[in-house]
Amino acid sequence: MLNRYPLWKYLLILVVLLAGLVYSLPNLFPEDPAIQISSERGDSTIDARQLERLRASLSEASIDIQAVEAETSSVLIRLADADDQMKARDRISDMLGDEYVVALNLAESTPAWLQSLSASPMTLGLDLRGGVHFLLEVDMDAALQQRLEVNASAMRELLRGERIRYRDTQIEERTISMAFANAEDRDEARGLIAREFPDFDYRSEGDDRGARLAMTMTDQAVNELQDYAINQNLTTLRNRVNELGVAEPLVQRQGPDRIVVELPGVQDTAEAKRIVGATANLEFRLEARPDTPDNETESFPFRNNQSRRADLMRDVIITGDSVSNANHSFDENGRPQVNIDLDGTGGTLMNRATRTNIGRNMAVLFIEHKTRETTVTVDGEKVVEREPYTERGIISLATIQSALGNSFRITGLDSPTEAAELALLLRSGSLAAPIYFVQERTIGPSLGAENIERGIMSVQVGLLLVVLFMLVRYKIFGVFANIALALNLTLLVAAMSLLGATLTLPGIAGIVLTLGMAVDANVLIFERIREELRTGLSVQQAITAGYERAFTSIIDANITTLLVAVILFSIGTGPVKGFAVTLSLGIITSLFTALMVTRAMVNLTYGGKPVKKLWI
Repeated sequence: MLNRYPLWKYLLILVVLLAGLVYSLPNLFPEDPAIQISSERGDSTIDARQLERLRASLSEASIDIQAVEAETSSVLIRLADADDQMKARDRISDMLGDEYVVALNLAESTPAWLQSLSASPMTLGLDLRGGVHFLLEVDMDAALQQRLEVNASAMRELLRGERIRYRDTQIEERTISMAFANAEDRDEARGLIAREFPDFDYRSEGDDRGARLAMTMTDQAVNELQDYAINQNLTTLRNRVNELGVAEPLVQRQGPDRIVVELPGVQDTAEAKRIVGATANLEFRLEARPDTPDNETESFPFRNNQSRRADLMRDVIITGDSVSNANHSFDENGRPQVNIDLDGTGGTLMNRATRTNIGRNMAVLFIEHKTRETTVTVDGEKVVEREPYTERGIISLATIQSALGNSFRITGLDSPTEAAELALLLRSGSLAAPIYFVQERTIGPSLGAENIERGIMSVQVGLLLVVLFMLVRYKIFGVFANIALALNLTLLVAAMSLLGATLTLPGIAGIVLTLGMAVDANVLIFERIREELRTGLSVQQAITAGYERAFTSIIDANITTLLVAVILFSIGTGPVKGFAVTLSLGIITSLFTALMVTRAMVNLTYGGKPVKKLWI
């Protein structure tokens, strides 16, 4: 019988539509503006008495509280108005002092029964949700200095292995200079080093006791190093951002030495800045023996006790670059520790250094590059100057009990929070060069809310115009098309929510375009039905012919558009990808609603019935 679906097809359509309705519902429950309070050291919580004081203080400031949720290590205060967030944070910070971290947050308000079905709202991009924009600059001079220091350490180890005596090592700009007892030792060292380090230009200076070997890094090697530094920092920053759990972040290169980082939805800018900009790294060194020459040792303080110091060897066993994985836990005494796994090269170097030094102390040196900002007046205007500096401190000094391999642990950390952050930085990779914040911009939730309001308005206006056109042009069939259009929008929102896609302003443009394309398919079908009726076919035959003969045209048009969307997604970045995602999903949902949902409604209305005239 014409225009009748089997029962299983109706059930399939119903199941898909119900699933779409359920998984689109969380978007009706927007996130609540909130204040999150946690301990600075991760080892204390807020008691009921303090919470009551906070409630009273916020009420006194006319700040409405929706709810207070106390968790194991933090407290979440949901607010009624996003405009009260900054005022509430400042007031709470003044009351609690430096012992607690008070951060802005956005708390999910999805009902528990939807969460139990793993239903969650769409994530919003930076232009809709707000967040932070960082412009970072890579310190290329520091990258060059670090590489020269590593090369100098390797050169000294090479000379010691061949029993060639040298006096001291100096590093200035792009040149490593080494002094020797006589010219013969220098010439022998030059031949040996030149074979292992081809990226230098070599120059012999002086004779006898004044014999020196100067090694200057070539221009090509410097350029390759700078490219490596920026690319390695890009990879590391992407890893760190992924560890933060930010949806659809943007991390991309800008110019020869700058990187742009955008983090949608991040409200705690201080925490994001601390994790993204942290240039912490580790060095594993042996403690110096009492008879070690002064030019081969360096003295460092302990990180948790500046008055205590230790002398370490200049030569580095391995750095944090050799760490393949790291996670934090607790030792048998309940103290925080970081468990470390090394890569193959790092494990070999660690084993070689420790198996011949059992009973000797090995230190873990924590290195952090920072900037100090000072405000100076130049020509009557205040200018902020940034001065880079490096902090080095020993976090662990332990006796080597046995030869170490690819896995071991670091103890001596102050708190679980410090252990977790150190593990995160090591796991995501160390930066090849220090980075400094050149620009920091915050996009507030209020601006994002305005963009959302305008985006929704554009969808509503577009939808209204399409609905009116379809009703006037196709009457009862226009009603079918409009119902399918609403279901199409529901399915599109559900698909984006399920896939975790990020909605941006260009994505909203893709949704508006999808609505128009969905109507195009129905217009093709309905016009084809009209043509078949004019040729004298019966109503049932015209409906069947209209859907079957328009099918090829609809598929061809949508497949070509889908190919363009896939290309946009593959080569585009940021907003272009957001547009491509909504367009691709919209094409798929449009095909389903135009070809199956409207056909199901037409079949239920006219299928198998003696209809003499169609209102189309």
